[in-house]
Amino acid sequence: MTYAQQHDNAPAALVTGAACGIGRAVTRRLLDDGFIVGALDHDGQALADLCRQLARHEPDVERRVVRLVADVANEAAVIDAITRLTDACGRLDVLVNNAGIADPFNAPIEALSLEDWNRVIGVNLSGYFLCAKHCTPWLRRSGGSIVNMASTRAYQSEPHTEAYAASKGGIVALTHALSVSLGPQIRVNAVAPGWIDVRDEQPQAESPDALRAIDHEQHPAGRVGRGADIAAMVAFLCSDQAGFITGQTLVVDGGMTRKMIYAH
Repeated sequence: MTYAQQHDNAPAALVTGAACGIGRAVTRRLLDDGFIVGALDHDGQALADLCRQLARHEPDVERRVVRLVADVANEAAVIDAITRLTDACGRLDVLVNNAGIADPFNAPIEALSLEDWNRVIGVNLSGYFLCAKHCTPWLRRSGGSIVNMASTRAYQSEPHTEAYAASKGGIVALTHALSVSLGPQIRVNAVAPGWIDVRDEQPQAESPDALRAIDHEQHPAGRVGRGADIAAMVAFLCSDQAGFITGQTLVVDGGMTRKMIYAH
């Protein structure tokens, strides 16, 4: 008997980069919405921590989590993870492409190595392609959807973020290309988060400096974003309520990219 049969044919989702940050928030939200979740991450210890955290709030929840340790830039690993998930669930309804790397590879363009550039593109963009490629046969059967995690960095940048910005811009283009190729059976959209505070979504509690009033005031919405804000948009895009939305990248940034800022 599959996971889905054990849980009254519950829908199944694959979330990449599930162990930390926005991926952890999305995993929790989809579980709350009744999904079986294939939680995929390269960090097995962080995945174990996620399951322990979930079990503290809902002891039976781990039975609806399929832990998948894999590198999304490795095609064989992606195929194996999807096979394990679909063998367990017998179905797949949603793919949330969220895995990504950023900070360790920020460097001036003269110092950015090709190896580091390729690693960022490999995880942040090629990994999305690989997961979409190998999930598509299952998503066609279910009439499912794909949600890709882009970023407002697809539209604006800080210095020395060329690899990350290029990968996120590529995700925006990949999203509309996939929506045309896979429609009408599969809807494909992206979410572009702005400044999201995910300190509560890490395997170990961090204690950095508290956010300042000025950090919140940069946002017309009056505050920095939370992981739950992005998870809510992902859940909406996966739902039937979003049945007429495809090929779109929805910016969720508290209005920050719409605010003109002048130095005084």
